[in-house]
Amino acid sequence: MEASLKNTEILGADKLQAPFLLRCGALIIDYILIVLLPAIGLIIARFYGYDGAKLLNSSIYDVSLFVASLIAIANLLILPVISGQSVGKMLTGLRIVTKKGKKATFKRILVRNFLGYLVTFLTLGLGFLLCAFNSQGRALHDFLAGTTVIKTTKNEYA
Repeated sequence: MEASLKNTEILGADKLQAPFLLRCGALIIDYILIVLLPAIGLIIARFYGYDGAKLLNSSIYDVSLFVASLIAIANLLILPVISGQSVGKMLTGLRIVTKKGKKATFKRILVRNFLGYLVTFLTLGLGFLLCAFNSQGRALHDFLAGTTVIKTTKNEYA
């Protein structure tokens, strides 16, 4: 992975800009990964006879929310700090790096994926759409954190 980041530095992160639709695919995968478990928890709780307000207060649903929260933290913080990728980015071949193509630090990932995503959410997704319309391919959360998302090559997974 370090050799690939050196290649990114040589080429420049702007030359490896991630396509907008691929970023959308990664976002959808991450969203499904996080939302799937609470949805399954609701279905299981309903199967066991919970309904109405009891459904949302069931221990089954509470456990599914807790596990989904752990998955979200792992997927949006721990994995990107370690590898520069969430599960969605791994499956679509994308990586989060600094504007200069270096590995993003814990602080940058934290700002990007929590503060930046919150601001993007508050703009009703317009912050994400920004990456489709600017020449750098960076979303609002990337501008806030000083990061960019690049397309990786297969040999970077080795």
